[in-house]
Order: sequence, then structure tokens, then C-alpha cells
Amino acid sequence: MKELKRASSLWIKKRHGRPYRLFGRQTGYGVFSISQSQIAATRKYIADQEKHYLKLSFQDEFRSFLKKYEIEYDESFGWD
Repeated sequence: MKELKRASSLWIKKRHGRPYRLFGRQTGYGVFSISQSQIAATRKYIADQEKHYLKLSFQDEFRSFLKKYEIEYDESFGWD
């Protein structure tokens, strides 16, 4: 995951230039996998994120994933 974060940060900086030269990821992250059958739905979800997060915050959605999949977490490490 560390390498993926590094590579995607470099890609954004190179592709989009000056406005993103100071771009950086937050220190924490979460990773969830999907099955092959969910690729189309996941692409749609990503494309609609801006509208989606008007209804439900990222933090609340992330907490719901953690709860749904019974993943323990410390709220103090959750948000920058």
C-alpha cells in the first residue's frame, strides 16, 4: 500500500503540474477489496463520489465499513 500511495502521489504531481506540486496524502489509509463482479458498481461509485458525499460524509461512510466488517479502530487515528 505504501508503494501505491507513493506512486499515485507522484502521478498526480507529474500529470497535473503546478497546482498539485504540494499534493500529499494523509498519514493513514484504509484498503478494501472487491470481487470481479463488483467492478462496474465500484467505478460508478467512484464517478459519483462528489454527489454521494453531499449526503453522507466520508468519515461516516468509512466508519460504517469498519463496523460492517468488524474491524477494530481507534477514532483518534482516523482523521487529519
